[in-house]
Parts: sequence; structure tokens; C-alpha cells
Amino acid sequence: MFCNRIKHLSIGQRLHPIKNHVAAYCSNIQAIDMSYDVFESKNPDNNLSPLIIMHGLFGSKQNWRGVGRALASKMNRKVITVDARNHGNSPHIDDHNSKSMAADIVQLMHRLNFRKVSILGHSMGGRTMMYFALKYPEMVDKAIIADISPISIPGDISAMGKILLAMKNINIPQDVPMAAGRQLANAELIKVVPSKETIDFVLLNLRKADDGKYYWIHNVDALYNNMSGFTKYGETIKGLPPFKGPVMFICGKNSSYVDPNHWPQIQNIFPNSEIHWLDAGHLVHFDQAAKFIELTVGFLSK
Repeated sequence: MFCNRIKHLSIGQRLHPIKNHVAAYCSNIQAIDMSYDVFESKNPDNNLSPLIIMHGLFGSKQNWRGVGRALASKMNRKVITVDARNHGNSPHIDDHNSKSMAADIVQLMHRLNFRKVSILGHSMGGRTMMYFALKYPEMVDKAIIADISPISIPGDISAMGKILLAMKNINIPQDVPMAAGRQLANAELIKVVPSKETIDFVLLNLRKADDGKYYWIHNVDALYNNMSGFTKYGETIKGLPPFKGPVMFICGKNSSYVDPNHWPQIQNIFPNSEIHWLDAGHLVHFDQAAKFIELTVGFLSK
């Protein structure tokens, strides 16, 4: 028995249902087949739970290649990096929220025949993985959450909506070469984004098709239309029992995404959790890559 909301995507890819032994979870959620990469060491230990990593908003599995490769080699554990829906090479679809992205993780586990996994998520991906652990605790061994909180989000989340709106409205002539096209996009984004680091990160997703048209690899319309959901995470996890498995939060001291004063509330949701503060911004896995990998390896190896 499958979930019955199945249709074809406009790009020709099929929406897949969650299988029957978790059908009670899926209601009307449409699960997709995410694009993913697998990293393995030369001597993988199949007794260790695989680690699935999901990136944040505007990111992709490509951003986690170095971390994924390093973790696989240091732990002899299979590591899978994914493109979340509406990002990278994964299908585009109107729905975009933690519930639907968690359903995509379930779908991936079925595809790869995984019964239980460890999970790592950054920012948007972190909220997806927190929901996944709370909703499907029997499928989760350990969880690592990078610089995001289940309690609140920073005030500058509104800036994300401005970035997406600017992306929607950028119009680059087809006869403009890629370097100049990036400059034009940069000029528009800088009007709403003061951070060069953020602009450079967003511009990684600008592409030029064979016919000369410029496009974003993200589904900008879906992300923009679902931005309000990012402010309602408390409603998303309301009523779910605490996840009692091991959880590690890795946060940036120079980031506003996790309020230290919220730690007691976070521990009410994840009672078996620990937190580490690194000298980093929101991209904690970039700013302190070696320490991030060290903490992750140590936590998963306990």
C-alpha cells in the first residue's frame, strides 16, 4: 500500500511514495528521489550506521564533498551527501518544508536499503534532520546538528526572502558571457545582501544553458513561496516526543542562528545532547573544517 499522491514532475522525474511500513507517517506528503553521492573508505565497516548529510539553504551536496570524503576515510563508515529537494540536481516541487524533506530521507533509506542511519544537517538541513529524528526515532542512531536551533531563528531570516526575491527578478541577457552575467547578478544581489561571502555562495548556483539563457539550479519560486514556514518550526515539531538518542550540536560563536540562552529548552527536546561552540560563523563546517570533522568523528565513534 503506497501513499496515493503520485504524479510526474515537469522535468520527467517521478514522485515516489513512502513504503507501506511507514505509510502511517506519510499522509499527503510527496517524497522525491534526491540526488546523492556516496563516500566510502577502502575498508568500510558495514556494521556502522551510514551517515546521511543534508546541506542548508542555497547549498548542495557539492559543498560537503571534502567533509564527506574525510569522514568516510576516518571512520570506515559509509557517508551519503544529498541534494535537498529544490536544490542541486534533485527534483523541483512546490512543497518545501522540514516534513517533506524528512520524507525524502525516508525514501532514500528505502532506495539504499538502510534500516537505521546517523544524520548530520546544517541550517535548513539541520532542521530537517531534527524533525526526522523526532518523527522517526527508530530510524536514527545518532544526530549532529550544525548551527541551527529548534527554538528560534535569527531576525535576519527576512534577508533570505529578500535574496530570493532578488534572484527571481534578476534578468541577464542571453548574449552576455558567464563572467559578465555573474557580475550583473552580483550587482543586483549586493543591493539586498551586505555580505560578500553570502553573495559568492548564492552565485555558485547560477548557470547558463546551451541556448544562452541564465537560470538558478535552485527552485527559487518554491523556496520563496515557502519562506514563511521557516518561522513556524515550533508548530512543525509540536506534539512530537523528545528524541532520546545521542545528539551533538556544533555552533559558531560568531553566528546568530543559535542562542546560548535557549540551551535548556533545546535539551527538553533532545535530552541526550551536547553542544560545542567553535570560533566560526554560520558556515561552521567551512570556517573550522578540521575541528568540525574531529568533533563529528569523535561523537560518532563513541
